[in-house]
Amino acid sequence: MFQMTDNRLDQLCINTIRVLSMDAVQKANSGHPGTPMGMAAIGYVLWTRYLKHNPQNPAWPDRDRFVLSMGHASMLLYSLLHLTGYDLNLDDIKAFRQWGSRTPGHPEVRLTPGVETTTGPLGQGFANSVGMAIAEQHLAALFNRPGHTIVDHHVYAFCSDGDLMEGLSSEAASLAGHLKLGKLIIFYDANKITIDGSTDLTFTEDVGKRFEAFGWHVQHIDGMDIAQIESAIEAAQAESERPSLIVAPTHIGYPSPNKQDKSSAHGAPLGEEEVRLTKQAMGWPPDQQFHIPEEALAQFRRCVGHGRGWEDDWRTRFEAYRRAFPDDAAQFESMMAGCLPGGWDRDIPVFKPVDGPMATRKAGRLVMNVFGARIPQFIGGSADLVESNLTVIDGGGSFSAANRAGRNIHFGIREHAMGSLGNGIAAHGGLIPFGATFLIFSDYQRPAIRLAALSGFHNIFVFTHDSIGLGEDGPTHQPIEHLASMRAIPHLVVIRPADANETVWAWKVALEQDGPVAIVLSRQTLPVLDQSVFAPASGLARGAYILSEAKGGSPDAILIATGSEVSLALDAQTVLDAAGVSVRVVSMPSWELFAAQPQNYRDTVLLPRVTARVAIEAASPMGWERWVGSKGAIIGIDRFGASAPGGAVMARFGFTVEEIVRRTRALVDAALARQFA
Repeated sequence: MFQMTDNRLDQLCINTIRVLSMDAVQKANSGHPGTPMGMAAIGYVLWTRYLKHNPQNPAWPDRDRFVLSMGHASMLLYSLLHLTGYDLNLDDIKAFRQWGSRTPGHPEVRLTPGVETTTGPLGQGFANSVGMAIAEQHLAALFNRPGHTIVDHHVYAFCSDGDLMEGLSSEAASLAGHLKLGKLIIFYDANKITIDGSTDLTFTEDVGKRFEAFGWHVQHIDGMDIAQIESAIEAAQAESERPSLIVAPTHIGYPSPNKQDKSSAHGAPLGEEEVRLTKQAMGWPPDQQFHIPEEALAQFRRCVGHGRGWEDDWRTRFEAYRRAFPDDAAQFESMMAGCLPGGWDRDIPVFKPVDGPMATRKAGRLVMNVFGARIPQFIGGSADLVESNLTVIDGGGSFSAANRAGRNIHFGIREHAMGSLGNGIAAHGGLIPFGATFLIFSDYQRPAIRLAALSGFHNIFVFTHDSIGLGEDGPTHQPIEHLASMRAIPHLVVIRPADANETVWAWKVALEQDGPVAIVLSRQTLPVLDQSVFAPASGLARGAYILSEAKGGSPDAILIATGSEVSLALDAQTVLDAAGVSVRVVSMPSWELFAAQPQNYRDTVLLPRVTARVAIEAASPMGWERWVGSKGAIIGIDRFGASAPGGAVMARFGFTVEEIVRRTRALVDAALARQFA
């Protein structure tokens, strides 16, 4: 802690945060001024006295992580970043919420220096902070040695009433308490105001008691009192066995004469007259915008020197660590840089037909353990479905309060939290997280998947039981619209492999990606395609490839399939060839990877002149028009499934060789008719 004793200067600094926040919102005529004004004291105390950070190098490895879970209060964070010396200037503050600015309406990682994670949807940042705390503890267990501590930092977060109403925060808090994540400290801004009015309308529970039941260390303070804020942080830092929640009531919009403690201060500018009156109440020049007193700025900028000292001290300790443990030091630097170990993909497994039919979920387990044994930063688990997803790192141990080095995280039945915790682990840096559940439950993870894509987090989402082929569990567990839904998310790579060998390449591609990947695997067994007969599965890396060329050389039709339907397409090709219809089979495991290929490659695979194209996928047909064209056909599903053995369900829905042959011949006949019309 860096102790300050000048209360006048403290108040000047706190009011500077308030003025910057309300001026930026007013200039933009859009935003949320009230929470930054109410939480200014907490932000000031934490950022200038306790937060271990270096404004001149926001990414140094052992910094404390800070998460603003209530992303709507972004001007609080932007004000702190600018004032403490980050590369965010006053023009950036003035451009709040404008096109091309570095100060968007809600914080976005990789856009604004010092922003650790993208927040806005309430509860997400809270869960991200839990993931970051897991990452810190795991890396500390992997690398710290007696007398040499190189990973030792806290994760701080600010959250709101809205964050704690969302069920996601309860999922994450429950697991955090169970895991005893003592380096996690969260301030709860209990200002009791939401858009609709007082929280008395909807939210009267005792939050502190709820978190005590979760196993948290809970304190209650006045969030406007500097001394109480300091004491609470120090008590939280001293608590090593439990995560900390600091319940800190504040006054939203303080000290606005007419809007303090009202919902009108939450999601709209105060108005020019109210801004003027508020400045007068603080003794501020009422007609000056974005005024930063030199004395206040100098106080904030002390963080630059403090941060440089923290990092210099850490680098001195790290060099001593390097001399004592050179291999470990090199591995730490490589992992924090996001690099995979050399030779991690050597001797890629190759499956053969003699291995017998194999569900791609089973192949996934075999493959991830080959790669996982070589990639120490690979960590994750399942939402209480390990026996079904088959996602476990053999010999990796379980991550727990007693074993921080464990690589298998038991998320429990918390799909939403699993995705968001994975994002937090990825945001922290140094680790590659994965989380597994059934494809149908991607609905529970969609907000986290979307934010992973928006943020560019390298989080691997594993989904098994990928279609109606799972059988007897019926329509509640049989995904229909889910592939189309995930394919609609920009910057998410979705991969549905056709067999064990494509599953190998799906994992290879997923581990090499910079952003999120969804791997979609089957419950039912699928034949292993003979790579001495068909094209090698390495074609998966390009998204789609010619698996089996037409026997006549120039195809009359193209069958395009994914996953379990690829083997059906190959069987249909045999029947059609015997009937004199020349057919090419294309495996298209990933639309996104294929769309990223050069146009000439895509044309080579799909042949623009061939209009008789049939897409085959046991899922919603939505979007397949892009690949089959206006004269093609789609064999998909436009209703919910049914409870019956998987093979029977597939047949009833038309996923048969006979149906593929019938639809293909009809298209070829129609194309010939047009040609000779």
